[in-house]
Amino acid sequence: MAIQAKTPSSLDLRQLHFPFLFSGPPPSSYLCTLFKPLTPHGQRKVLRLTCKSNSQDDDYYLVDAPFSAGDGFSFSGGKYSDEPSPSDEWFKQGKMVKAHLILGSADRAKDPIFGLKMGAGSQALGDLFRWFCVESGNAHNPTVVLIHGFPSQAYSYRKVVTKLSKNFRAIAFDWIGFGFSDKPQPRYGFDYTLDEYVSALKSVIDEMTVDKVSIVVQGYFSPVVVKYAYNHQEKLKDLVLLNPPLTATHVNLPSALSIFSNFLLGEIFSQDPLRASDKALTSCGPYKMKEDDAMVYRRPYLTSGSAGFALNAISRSMKKDLKKYVEDMRMVLLDQNWKVQTTLCWGQRDRWLSYDGVETFCKNSGHKLIELPMAGHHVQEDCGEELGEIISAVISRKRSF
Repeated sequence: MAIQAKTPSSLDLRQLHFPFLFSGPPPSSYLCTLFKPLTPHGQRKVLRLTCKSNSQDDDYYLVDAPFSAGDGFSFSGGKYSDEPSPSDEWFKQGKMVKAHLILGSADRAKDPIFGLKMGAGSQALGDLFRWFCVESGNAHNPTVVLIHGFPSQAYSYRKVVTKLSKNFRAIAFDWIGFGFSDKPQPRYGFDYTLDEYVSALKSVIDEMTVDKVSIVVQGYFSPVVVKYAYNHQEKLKDLVLLNPPLTATHVNLPSALSIFSNFLLGEIFSQDPLRASDKALTSCGPYKMKEDDAMVYRRPYLTSGSAGFALNAISRSMKKDLKKYVEDMRMVLLDQNWKVQTTLCWGQRDRWLSYDGVETFCKNSGHKLIELPMAGHHVQEDCGEELGEIISAVISRKRSF
């Protein structure tokens, strides 16, 4: 039984729609086509313009700003300003952890649309990737690792971290390609395949702690975490899955996410922070973002084009391999050799993943199921404090709910 808890021209596209992607002067030259209104005879006049910059240095034009330069955008009350941003306050709470070897080309990354050289935010710097982590609680207490879904950030666990830190060491991190962690251009250090994420997860967990951990993971990254956990059961104490893709009907990405996998159209939409962050987070359930929270989620997409291009690559990997990963996850969780205590928490108002078949699966596997009637796909956003209490009870073996 389930337990119920409480295609325009390049000039139009780049300079009118997405001005925040580009820093520096325009490239040395490009051709754009502008259409004028129809003439009385029904023929459209075409005006062709050739634009040239004053710079002769090709390296001067970058598709995103250097990492150290920031994005040039700060928000206050929903408007552009020079005042501190909520994302700045969140960043101050965390630290950068280096983990997972950087493999691949040493060449400068280029954007996949125009072939323009990209700034430092899209490069793999050094020998190890940088992961943004927020840690709270006593380091001597049991460790709980909180892993966000696709697409989201560690920020989604902010309320959960506060609750857990009273009795646990709570750690939340941004996956490579998300939030404040590194976002190298695909083929320049990281290709964003699901297999790479499994390997990367081992690296970052090993870097953060040598002790056993409890893991909480939400959404479409759940199959990645389960694969890691199956290979390293000795490392895990508990596993909590929040609205994971679990049944045969869950293997396809919803349209709000799959659109980023489309050629060219995906590149365009992924550079829109409102579609890439706001729509992706609010279209899957009852979650209503406050403006201050929206500023944090939008920040990576305003900093450079690298966050959007990473989103494209991840979406394409999910579209290609998610079905196999979901099938493998089901086999693992049904396997009699699976020794990790596993609990599923399900937000009943999930608009992306149907609840049909979830309760039957939990009965067949023997895993505990906790229903959250007021939560959607992003459970930690809709009821973070309640979820923090549930996780504490699960890990402490206190089954009062």
